[in-house]
Amino acid sequence: MTELTTAYWHAQASQLTPKSQTFIDGQFVDAASGRTFQSISPIDGRVLADVACCGEVDVDRAVAAARRAFEDGRWADCSPADRKKVLQAFAALIRTNGHELALLETLDMGKPIASSLAVDVRAVSNCFDWFGEAIDKIYDEIAPTPKEAVALITREPLGVVAAVVPWNFPMLMAAWKVAPALAAGNSVVLKPAEQSSLTALRLAELAVEAGVPPGVFNVVTGMGPETGRALGLHMDVDGIFFTGSTQVGKYFMEYSAQSNLKKLGLELGGKSPNIILESYRDTAHAARVSANAAFFNQGEMCTCPSRLVVEKSIHEEVVEVLRETAANFAPGDPLDPATTMGAMVDERHTSRVMSFVDVAHKEGATIATGGKRARLDTGGCYIEPTIFDDVHNKMEVAQQEIFGPMLCVIPVENVDEAITVANDTCFGLAAAVWTDDLTTAHKVSRSVRAGLVYVNCYDADDITVPFGGYKQSGIGRDKSLHALEKYSELKTTWINVGP
Repeated sequence: MTELTTAYWHAQASQLTPKSQTFIDGQFVDAASGRTFQSISPIDGRVLADVACCGEVDVDRAVAAARRAFEDGRWADCSPADRKKVLQAFAALIRTNGHELALLETLDMGKPIASSLAVDVRAVSNCFDWFGEAIDKIYDEIAPTPKEAVALITREPLGVVAAVVPWNFPMLMAAWKVAPALAAGNSVVLKPAEQSSLTALRLAELAVEAGVPPGVFNVVTGMGPETGRALGLHMDVDGIFFTGSTQVGKYFMEYSAQSNLKKLGLELGGKSPNIILESYRDTAHAARVSANAAFFNQGEMCTCPSRLVVEKSIHEEVVEVLRETAANFAPGDPLDPATTMGAMVDERHTSRVMSFVDVAHKEGATIATGGKRARLDTGGCYIEPTIFDDVHNKMEVAQQEIFGPMLCVIPVENVDEAITVANDTCFGLAAAVWTDDLTTAHKVSRSVRAGLVYVNCYDADDITVPFGGYKQSGIGRDKSLHALEKYSELKTTWINVGP
């Protein structure tokens, strides 16, 4: 068995030749214009590939291929049991090619290779496996009509589905959308983020190898304002499903209104409150888990618990443990299996995240640790884990989604103030409370307006539970059987059987 050392991963990286053309109708093709853009690794600034830069013509080609595939029934008319076999074969191929996919993910967006392999590849293969296994267990309904009629309620695929996904978990966010969409019988056009296109292209190739018919799963690469907008405005796309920033989500709502009122699913931003109360028996444990969750994936997570709301009686103890735990997340070589924090996705995003250090200074917050760039000699994009202390919830650093390894500590007097602070945001994706009092746990979890509430843990996860938020954190849910609702239409067939 090959030992997965730093040297192994660097050797594999030196030999890697990523796919860089767009993928339409089962084939890799150049953009119609011939344009490309560079995929640059945030690890060290190397150019990984010149990726096809798709425009409206390419989007038209991809949508047309998806429409042909849907209308002729090559996938939509397959039995759920047959779709199941193909999706499970796809999941098996993802596992077989796991090292390559993990390496592409790490090189493209900077996360540690250990995380790409153990978290991303595992979760992606599980997602396709699970929805494949589930789809032939979904039953239609018969309504309780009078005896003179039979009313059938059936679920039918939406049609041509467009999925636009972000760069922080490129493969996983794609899987959360593509897997249920394919399971339900749709044809898909996937648009990955321009910062992280490489795994999407490889997944599409593996899908065809697994038996997904050509035209059923297409990938268009390019810039959001051009390629993503073209999908959003396309009159022959039946539904568009987006994960990313709240502002861009609002654009997709506008595109839907301006075009054909295509169905929407939006998983957007977050500024998640993480409440530690003195009633929790192990303050240090809560603080360590909170820091781990805040700095995981370089803090580039929509559920990142970036607002740590803590009772003043335990504030100093919590901050001290946070500092100690942050030291475990010193940025390192993403291709080193021991690295816990890798690179930010690109230079532009790094500069944006670092700008919040100046904002925190001006607003009067204290920098308890971090606040600087790291590994400057590598040519890559690295930031120290950073803790802002003595933050007031009205500060910009407490209201804006930073999307980096920066944690705000907000002291409060009691649980009621903690709930008020938790809800004082335009977002509502995730939240957490740490308490040993069952009544308090119920009170907080019922009072906080969020789609996910963790009690005495953070980022607990399983494909069987829905993922999504309240308020400006989005519309609809990914994961679980509820995800299938987005990619299906309900049809009532009323049959008169009376005289």
